Amino acid sequence: MRILLLAMALAASAPQVKVTFFTPSLVRIQKAPDASGFHDGSVAVVSRPDNVKVTEKQSNGSSVYTTSALRVTVAPDGSVSFATASGKELLKEGESSFTERSEGLDKGSFVTKQSFRLETGEPWYGLGILQDGQLSLSGKTRYLRQDNTEDFVPIVQSVKGYGIFWDNPSTGTFTDKDDVASFESEVGKQIDYYFIYGGNADGVIAGIRHLTGHVPMLPLWSYGYMQSRERYKSSAEYLGVLRGYRERGIPIDCVIQDWQYWGNNYQWNAMEFLSDDFRDAQKMIDETHDRNAHMLISIWASFGPMTKPFRELQAKGHLLDFATWPQSGLTDWPPRRDYPSGVLPYDAFSAEARDIYWDNLLRLEKMGIDGWWMDSTEPDHLDYKDSDLEQMTGMGSYRSVLNAYPLLSVEGVTQKQLTVSDRRPMVLTRSAYAGQQRTGANTWSGDVQSTWDDFRHQISAGLGFTLTGNPNFNSDIGGFFPGGYNKPGESATCSQNPLFQELYVRWLQFGLFNPMMRSHGESSRREIWEFGSPGEPVYDAIEKSIRMRYALLPYIYSTSWQVSSADDSFMRALVMDFPEDRSVWNLGSEFMFGRSLLVAPVGKALFTEETRKYSDAPVDWTAPKTYDVYLPSGTDWYDWWTGERIKGGRTVSAAAPLGRCPLYARAGSIVPLGPDDVQYCDEKPWDELEIRVYLGADGHFTLYEDGFDGQAYKEGEFSTIDFSLHGRNLTIGARKGSYPGFLETRRFRVVIIGGKAPSGMSVLYTGKPLTIKL
Repeated sequence: MRILLLAMALAASAPQVKVTFFTPSLVRIQKAPDASGFHDGSVAVVSRPDNVKVTEKQSNGSSVYTTSALRVTVAPDGSVSFATASGKELLKEGESSFTERSEGLDKGSFVTKQSFRLETGEPWYGLGILQDGQLSLSGKTRYLRQDNTEDFVPIVQSVKGYGIFWDNPSTGTFTDKDDVASFESEVGKQIDYYFIYGGNADGVIAGIRHLTGHVPMLPLWSYGYMQSRERYKSSAEYLGVLRGYRERGIPIDCVIQDWQYWGNNYQWNAMEFLSDDFRDAQKMIDETHDRNAHMLISIWASFGPMTKPFRELQAKGHLLDFATWPQSGLTDWPPRRDYPSGVLPYDAFSAEARDIYWDNLLRLEKMGIDGWWMDSTEPDHLDYKDSDLEQMTGMGSYRSVLNAYPLLSVEGVTQKQLTVSDRRPMVLTRSAYAGQQRTGANTWSGDVQSTWDDFRHQISAGLGFTLTGNPNFNSDIGGFFPGGYNKPGESATCSQNPLFQELYVRWLQFGLFNPMMRSHGESSRREIWEFGSPGEPVYDAIEKSIRMRYALLPYIYSTSWQVSSADDSFMRALVMDFPEDRSVWNLGSEFMFGRSLLVAPVGKALFTEETRKYSDAPVDWTAPKTYDVYLPSGTDWYDWWTGERIKGGRTVSAAAPLGRCPLYARAGSIVPLGPDDVQYCDEKPWDELEIRVYLGADGHFTLYEDGFDGQAYKEGEFSTIDFSLHGRNLTIGARKGSYPGFLETRRFRVVIIGGKAPSGMSVLYTGKPLTIKL
């Protein structure tokens, strides 16, 4: 039963207010000049209100609604305040406004604005992928229009354990200044937002996903190493990369094909291999699979005028009329504007247009492409004019719905793929909106520069994105634009420049602890052999990071199950786990990867200088270096590399040789490790995992396994094994569940860290519970 409550005891000039509880801790607030303005449409929200028990009373002219978790008060002036059921104040609204639009397609609608009064010094987090290097939103003003390197998700949350989802995909403005925050949308019939009380950051994220959709499982191979470049210019070059990794025995699970396999720009995004250099594309795809690898391929949200999709969409009126990439039909740089490409974005807001998009993509689907690199899903908007927003889409004016474009375009592909294939949709995309986590898409941070500043900014960008409920973030390892490091007059030489080498290695070490580990960029070759040879420090550092990624796969894949089944997160801002430690409230340079590992990417040059230029000066890569790391209070930490135990609540000077970044395990952690001497993720069974146990606190970990792809896990085809640490007793619980091919018998090599010296033992596990005295 849906419960709708209308606060009637309002002043004559006050807006009408509608209060709808979805759960006891999640409430929708709608405001309109009159009740006729209320409407229920949302592209992001997929849940319906539960039958929530609510008590209502009048108090001093205010309407007060109380559930088992929340108390919501609507004052006579229409302002709303939120408290816990026991009366602890959480948030109060400030002013709200409706300014009628007097012209254009949205005439008669409103510019809507709602402000909120924060406690002194109270930080908000989230809002999407922001490129300013700050975790907290305090002091920020952002114009909300999707961009290449900044993605806007209108979800924020407070250190006090509540969140706000501003449910309006229109362009607008977010401001957080002087303890007053506000959302303003350029088009709206109503003010429409959700207040989510979770008690902590994880509870808020759980509420977000309850409202807008949960995260599906991705295939295991998607957590392996991915190599990309702008661009592989032929099938021979593409296969040469895969063969190069296999010949060297370096693990890799995916090689990504970037644009122009379709030919010239007039054939932009034809969704066919039309280039003469890819005429043997089917053989390329087949060899990729024969070598136990996978292929992601670039597809765009726009089409050239000589393509089949363009003609179909044009005939139906499903193309948007504004300048996008590429602007020229020629490949000259800068673009020859006297030869316009004619490329236009498609109207992803139209269900019919999304069908046409997928029907054309089926050509690649049937060839066996494993996943989709959905580029420019903002989409690219060049030569921007405000008048460009004055055009109709399948869901209203472009201005009114613009920010939801990535959600609809990505979901149009993932939903259709599930109708023709059992495999788990694998999408890499450049933009995101609220609810996009339900597609499983990995969002990368766009074409960022290859600088230390940009590298540092990716850390906080990923953490802010996570705090909106979207767990799958990555960036172009090394940055997209490294051209300044190339030797003057030459291209693709930066991999031999020590200034770029150091930046690349440190970025790779950060990527090791992202949900997707993917190397990509232009004017450069980034395959491992381009940086040197085995035995050389840079090459060895790259190989070490890639191999560690594969060793961590049991930990990563088990964490992915927690993300999917329990609304957990991969990249966790320290404020999520240590909100009582004010030192981490705006610390965006470190994070937890899963629940056990604290990662401190080395965010500054230690061996070279932070300048984008060519250099061939020799560097002593073996010189000892350190990097300051803050370890949060409330727990002890173990240096991953040395086993040293350190009390939290202090800054330490961590060893930071080129081959590793500072990494710490939380006391009580249980971390499973698999083989790293593999060439792809499932080459060897997980029949003898190392189980690292860090003493000093009680802990728990659930090892998750399934068929590593397909939809059968949704029907219960998976197994879990619970590991619990109490004092010095490690209990390995009974295996729960099964799936075809599961390991009935295996060995666990238990490594105990926290005694006088690391020690270990090997135990046979048959699926029955056992307890080990450590």
